[in-house]
Amino acid sequence: MTPTPTPTPHTRPPHPPTAPTATAATTAAPTPRAPLHGLRVLDLATLFAGPLTATMLGDFGADVVKVEHPRKPDPSRGHGPAKDGVGLWWKVLGRNKRAITLDLSSPGGRDTLLALAADADVIVENFRPGTLERWGLGWEELSTANPRLVLARVTGFGQFGPYAHRPGFGTLAEAMSGFAALTGEPEGPPTLPPFGLADSIAALATAYAVMTALTARTATGRGQVVDMAIIEPMLSVIGPHPLWYDQLGYVQPRTGNRSRNNAPRNTYRTLDGSWVAVSTSAQSIAERVMVLVGRPDLIDEPWFADGTGRAAHADVLDEAVGAWIARRTRDEAMDAFEKAEAAIAPVYDIRDVVDDPQYRALGTVTEVQDPELGPIKMQNVLFRLSETPGAIRWAGRPHGADTTAVLSELGLTPAEIGSLREQGAV
Repeated sequence: MTPTPTPTPHTRPPHPPTAPTATAATTAAPTPRAPLHGLRVLDLATLFAGPLTATMLGDFGADVVKVEHPRKPDPSRGHGPAKDGVGLWWKVLGRNKRAITLDLSSPGGRDTLLALAADADVIVENFRPGTLERWGLGWEELSTANPRLVLARVTGFGQFGPYAHRPGFGTLAEAMSGFAALTGEPEGPPTLPPFGLADSIAALATAYAVMTALTARTATGRGQVVDMAIIEPMLSVIGPHPLWYDQLGYVQPRTGNRSRNNAPRNTYRTLDGSWVAVSTSAQSIAERVMVLVGRPDLIDEPWFADGTGRAAHADVLDEAVGAWIARRTRDEAMDAFEKAEAAIAPVYDIRDVVDDPQYRALGTVTEVQDPELGPIKMQNVLFRLSETPGAIRWAGRPHGADTTAVLSELGLTPAEIGSLREQGAV
């Protein structure tokens, strides 16, 4: 069975169509003011950088179609805590996506994906290199179906090189980028973050890469491949370490919460058992802190004149700041620092985040109505645009909830969709 050809990008209707109903999302479709309205994205990826890329595009109006295996749902549906059998992480990662099922390794699934690709702008995938090619869905086939397509390939190590075929996860990128070697106490082991840091940074980088490729398409008329190796964005965010090593042979050791570039910079415990973080990257701030804590004499020391000198005397500065803060509650320390125009922040857990007045003012954590769980809270879209804002239109949908609707839009009849189901292709 060959799927009915889809409309060309010039004649296709705006995406997505009317918001799903019943088991589908209960919120309205994006308005034309959404900056990515009309952009269609096929999300073939799992855990976590690839799917988060697609989420970021969906947050600003793209019609994201999440493609999952009919019998093997995205692992994020079962990752972490659940409520009433519903995975909570998926509600965030799957938001603003319509959920369909396709077995891409089957002939029917392959043909259907090619038909969907013909009307798509972006495909995001994170299979090991060569997997799509083995299924007959490599760049040659996809670009033939749609020369304007952008294919974002997100893998641990990239599409080529000696490690390309290794399984890759964010944890490995955090280790191999130098991040873990820099993180932790001086005498302690390298430390990994307890969340998907490398995946999240790779998602940001991939979303940027996709938008760059789409901008290039307006000039060339052609799409291209984005090759994103998760190990690379992590290396970018650690700063000038490659240059330091190249020019000076310098390898930064673990310094805990301290910095080799300025001091005082640390976390300090307050009288009521809370923690606060202090930063003095600017010289003027460092001077204000010393006046506040009753040690203005240290400002006159020759080594105090720059961040490197202060960092070399971090023990002295930490003792002065730490002792002052230890005699005050968190609120007292915060008030005094703010009046002195010195930089301080409380060390929050998630309970503090959701109650914080600044986060509330920004709308950073927002409430979304979900048909399965009712009102649920999650992070809002990543940034605010004054004229074309993004929005969370719905939370992650049930497995395959939109298969019939999306395939019907493709032009398949109920009988053809039923045939695909009988084949196990959807």
